[in-house]
Amino acid sequence: MASIRLFVLLLLALPGLLHAQQAEPPRNGTLAKIARDGYITLGVREGSVPFSYLDDKGRFIGYSVDLCMKIVDEVKKRLNKPVEVKMTPVSASNRIPLMANGTIDLECGSTTNNAERARQVAFSPTIFVIANRLLTRKTANIRTLADMKGKTLVATAGTTTLKQMTALNRERNLGMRIVVGKDHPESFLMLETNRANAEANDDILLAAQVAGSKQPADYAIGTEALSLEPYAIMLRRGDAPFKEAVDAALRAAFASPDFPRLYAKWFTSPVPPKGINLNVPISPQLQKVLANPTDSSDPAAYR
Repeated sequence: MASIRLFVLLLLALPGLLHAQQAEPPRNGTLAKIARDGYITLGVREGSVPFSYLDDKGRFIGYSVDLCMKIVDEVKKRLNKPVEVKMTPVSASNRIPLMANGTIDLECGSTTNNAERARQVAFSPTIFVIANRLLTRKTANIRTLADMKGKTLVATAGTTTLKQMTALNRERNLGMRIVVGKDHPESFLMLETNRANAEANDDILLAAQVAGSKQPADYAIGTEALSLEPYAIMLRRGDAPFKEAVDAALRAAFASPDFPRLYAKWFTSPVPPKGINLNVPISPQLQKVLANPTDSSDPAAYR
């Protein structure tokens, strides 16, 4: 009888024991850091329209920011406690060091996931797929990279595009003069003020620059795709529990019936502060990712 009573008591206690085990706070890694500090720090960009940028009220907004907030909701759920959100501006040049040294916990921008970066940081499932292209004035009569022989090209510091253009310039013996913008707005300004004959950048960022310019009809985005690259949200390497939370949040977001509205908000609707509409529908490459999320850095996975 005593053994039966003990067995019953153990059964009654089991749910509580399981709950206590599940609710046990993480002991290390990013989740533990957030639980201890009570806040999460998002690295955000000031001019990566429509992914991460400042609006006219000084708020950081964008597609990547919205997705990061879904990750924050997942973190709150897993920690079972309120989490304050802090936003820290980052640039293409300092985003990886600031992630590695713990200044930021997520980087919510327009960052390419590639093999070189994956040796330093980790990435979420892909959130967008882009191609690198040239932006020129229509009067320049520049159609392909070969037409840039001996001319001046601008690319943004710290980007994969800058590395790619430097390599192609050498490999194809183009003799281009490559100048560097500190951020995407400065790169476009160099083209706009005739200090460069072309800007090399991700096609979606070029589309945003043209749409927000004073004379959109003056510019043309090249049809030559110089590369295909996946964008993702960046996090620290070697942190499996946090990576699992990030992946779970984005998989749920992609599968949600609300996702088409979230996408339309930034890519097929007027966006603040200027009310520009990029009119970029979901590409076949992104449709493939949404159906089967992947964090692959291999461009072949998106063809």
